[in-house]
Amino acid sequence: MNHFKLLIILGRPASGKSEIIDFLKRLDPLERQEKFHIAEMDILDDFPMLWIWFEEDHILSRKLGKPRLYTDEQGYFKHHYLWCLLIERLVLEYHKRLREIPAYHERYTTIIEFSRGSEHGGYKEAFLNLSEDVLVNAGIVYVNVPYEESLRKNRQRFNPTRPYSILEHSLPDEKLERLYRDDDWRELTSGNKDFLTIQSIQVPYTVFDNADDVVAGDILKLPTRLESVLGQLWDLRR
Repeated sequence: MNHFKLLIILGRPASGKSEIIDFLKRLDPLERQEKFHIAEMDILDDFPMLWIWFEEDHILSRKLGKPRLYTDEQGYFKHHYLWCLLIERLVLEYHKRLREIPAYHERYTTIIEFSRGSEHGGYKEAFLNLSEDVLVNAGIVYVNVPYEESLRKNRQRFNPTRPYSILEHSLPDEKLERLYRDDDWRELTSGNKDFLTIQSIQVPYTVFDNADDVVAGDILKLPTRLESVLGQLWDLRR
């Protein structure tokens, strides 16, 4: 097998995660496999799940006059454990694939994408909700940008006519600052070069540095940098 079974792509909102995935989706399948070790892509992202919760809360409170289930009127979670539920939902969707698609990983690379800030438990807490079969098959790519770049891109990509879009959704400045200004990636990886120990499992990781925003259509830098980052991760994974 010459492709990753499962990639977990992490980073602040608007760091470039979805743009990297979109770039990979558009590649010729043979080129994607040979250069980037990515087979057919099965993408699991918690944002569509989160957006459904927002829509349901809007219907309940504004249309039906009922209590909101997930979020308060400002759009913040009513319960901390809902962050854990989102990860568990991603794991559940992965398990469905394993059960229902014969020889699933011979055909597919699973992409799991999410962001977590320190305010709501960080990646340390999120990783506790990943299952063993996710972790033993995974490699992690962290898309690294400073908070200021996350804020700039978050503002830039906002499309008010498509707030549900993977590539065009945005957060209000105050919500981005509260939830995502700080994350615990540097703390987790300090002294842990190449591998993170998660639930006693060694999971390889690499960092995609996007402080210069190469995902914004730079047709020369993005493929070269991504090929290098995924090549490093492939060597670690093997």
